[in-house]
Amino acid sequence: MSKQFASHADTKEKQVSFTKLAEGLYAYTAEGDPNTGIIIGDDSVMVVDTQATPIMAEDVIRRIREITDKPIKHVVMSHYHAVRVLGASAYQAEHIYASRHTYELIVERGQQDFESEVGRFPRLFQGVGSVPGLTWPTLVFDRELSVFMGSREVKIMHLGRGHTKGDTVVWLPQENVLFSGDLVEYGATPYTGDAYHEDWPVTLDRLLALDPQKLVPGRGEALRTPEQCREAIEGTRDFLADMYGSVRAGKAAGKSLSECYAETYAALKPKYGHWVIFDHCLPFDITRCYDEAGGEHPDPRIWTAERDQQMWHSLQEVVEKQE
Repeated sequence: MSKQFASHADTKEKQVSFTKLAEGLYAYTAEGDPNTGIIIGDDSVMVVDTQATPIMAEDVIRRIREITDKPIKHVVMSHYHAVRVLGASAYQAEHIYASRHTYELIVERGQQDFESEVGRFPRLFQGVGSVPGLTWPTLVFDRELSVFMGSREVKIMHLGRGHTKGDTVVWLPQENVLFSGDLVEYGATPYTGDAYHEDWPVTLDRLLALDPQKLVPGRGEALRTPEQCREAIEGTRDFLADMYGSVRAGKAAGKSLSECYAETYAALKPKYGHWVIFDHCLPFDITRCYDEAGGEHPDPRIWTAERDQQMWHSLQEVVEKQE
């Protein structure tokens, strides 16, 4: 066990941007770290993804308070991953929304995911001791829910499986603004360790059909033109197709996980290696691709701190050969 997770080397503090997309719509982004969306209605505020800890959420709240004193009544969980939702308690929201599948995943694997994510990427969990426990939704929906914040309509939608089985997007139909969660990334490597690679492209097609004019991806800068929105969605889809296609072909040819990793890493690096967290994500991504290809594990296996270590170190010889 000679090498730590690639993310442990990522210790540089990121520059935060607070970008206005339209009247009352903002994006909190930080150079490829997890994004947060802010929606200001007539009488209240909605936060889409909360940051990883209450301590980190305080910076979001500070920026909200610079532009409005309306109460933060609503929190949306785009999915169950700890880095997205464990800061929720800081907002003291009345309502926390999640898809039914996200709720099921919290029940099934929420605690294991929390421990796994903190071990993988400690910088993203500043003040982890401030986390009071798992974040539980107060309102669970199956496919679509409309929330009216006065005259502002907000659609909270589960359009299909992708990054997880419970992915939720937030859509502003009057403004054509989309908060996609990790279904879409921009200049950042998609993490697919809990993904459904065969379903994800179909879900992305549904996002394209919305024809967003502005988009806040899970990671990466806020996108403010239709062309950028399409580029981000199609770029995410291209990455998934290139990666899953390579692993599926390798497994069908009888190659081992390590062999598929070596081939796929080499194939992807020239095109995507400059995307943030590339080296961090690829071992988890390709392991899930290998599990899913051929139907061996149609649903993602639970990542635990122990499984993370076992997988990571089993691939280190391959990783080092690629460096």
